[in-house]
Amino acid sequence: MTEDCPANTALMKPVNLIEGEDALDTKLLREMAEEARDFISSQEWCERIEHQYLAYGIGGVVGIFLFLITPRSKDVGTWLWAVVGDLPSAYIVVDDNPTAADALEAYCSEMGSWVEAVERGDSIDDLIPVNVPATPEFARQLGGRLEYLRLKVLPLVT
Repeated sequence: MTEDCPANTALMKPVNLIEGEDALDTKLLREMAEEARDFISSQEWCERIEHQYLAYGIGGVVGIFLFLITPRSKDVGTWLWAVVGDLPSAYIVVDDNPTAADALEAYCSEMGSWVEAVERGDSIDDLIPVNVPATPEFARQLGGRLEYLRLKVLPLVT
């Protein structure tokens, strides 16, 4: 483990060492690493990114990245997960989710709550921010991706 990180970084790759199964997978994983970095650094509470690791990834589908940041305020944790890919980007708190599998499960749960609220026509104000319009069509698409993540990807993530 690195510093006071609740996640085991020994099981992860620093992003500068990302190598996929082939050249295309490597390219896609590196692009997702950049997307995750841009997403985290764009948050108002992020002063600076200190370290970034790839915990799990399928090029072009989903990437689970661990970040050590310098936050702008004391009420923000220094370790965060970012989930990116062919789905809305989100960050997940590490303290409650010490493994990449925990982070992906939390992601699916939070996004699933958003999908259900949109399908029912309920307010999404207190739910995880999702960077797509709250329409039934987007909810259906995201719901399908979440089902795929739960059934096909989550069993592979440690």
